[in-house]
Amino acid sequence: MASHRRTSQQGRTTLASVTVVSAALTAAAAGLSAPQAVADPAGRTAARDAAASRVDRLYEQAERATEKFNGADARTKKLRRQVAALQDRTARAQERVNRLRGRLGALAAAQYRAGGMDPTIRLMLSERPDTYLEKASALDRLGAGQARELRGLRAAQRSLEQQRRETVRKLAELEAGRKEVVRHKKDVQHKLATARRLLNALPKDARAAYARASRSDGRHEVVPDLRGAVPASGRAAAAVAAVRAAVGRPYAWGGNGPSAFDCSGLTQWAYGRAGVSLPRTSQAQRGAGRQVPLSQAQPGDLVIYRSDGSHVGMYVGNGHVVHAPYPGARVRYDPVGMMPISAVTRP
Repeated sequence: MASHRRTSQQGRTTLASVTVVSAALTAAAAGLSAPQAVADPAGRTAARDAAASRVDRLYEQAERATEKFNGADARTKKLRRQVAALQDRTARAQERVNRLRGRLGALAAAQYRAGGMDPTIRLMLSERPDTYLEKASALDRLGAGQARELRGLRAAQRSLEQQRRETVRKLAELEAGRKEVVRHKKDVQHKLATARRLLNALPKDARAAYARASRSDGRHEVVPDLRGAVPASGRAAAAVAAVRAAVGRPYAWGGNGPSAFDCSGLTQWAYGRAGVSLPRTSQAQRGAGRQVPLSQAQPGDLVIYRSDGSHVGMYVGNGHVVHAPYPGARVRYDPVGMMPISAVTRP
């Protein structure tokens, strides 16, 4: 049990009262119930600090889940495009098979009118041609034109079957990707909802203190001195201009602009404005260029944070980055060393 000082002005406090107060502090720190009024400033501060630390951890976990969501979503979108292309090619292959069958049908009809249909062609029209075309004797009984038509049909049917198998495989991957997106989405939503409940369980003054400490209360309006900061290239200069123009816009997980962003969505959007296509996730952006030492960072470089690369900001010069921090905050300037750096990449 935490110690609890008493003064003569406070009056006599029973052991039971101390127990109740301590339990209330613990509940507040865990986000399970509304905080109770306490007389111990040290205990109250510790409980609020514990709650704030847990909120920070939840936001960090939510960001990791967001980047997993972004990756799964990007893969799923790519698969959708591949499936659409495969379905289009399959349809064209089916049309070619139908045309070839039509020509062979016309050939068979002409042979029938001339005195009877070659039994091999009859088999070709009613069954898969592969079985018969493998036999040299079947081709020997056909004219050169007939053999050419049948070979074309055989190739077209093989292509059609290959397209269908590939389409089925990609559709299975697409369904697995869709489930992965849903799973990561639920993970993000759960962590953010838990963080909101925990913040709402704190007293009003504690919530205000957390907002001040997290600098989500207007810090984005403070522009650092960036004079003399020279971008690495013309496209880097365009990306820096775009990311600085986004300062003040809200964070939204899964957002890639132009009205709201998550961390990798912001850098992808900014470089997109410069005509450069970046991958969707911070982990993939880490490998989207040449890595340079932090001491050689120039405006436009991507700064990747944490060992798992789950956060990214854009270096804008003089020791500062612009980034989308977390839900509830806005795109803002922060010192480049705000958290552990894993890489600096120059696209």
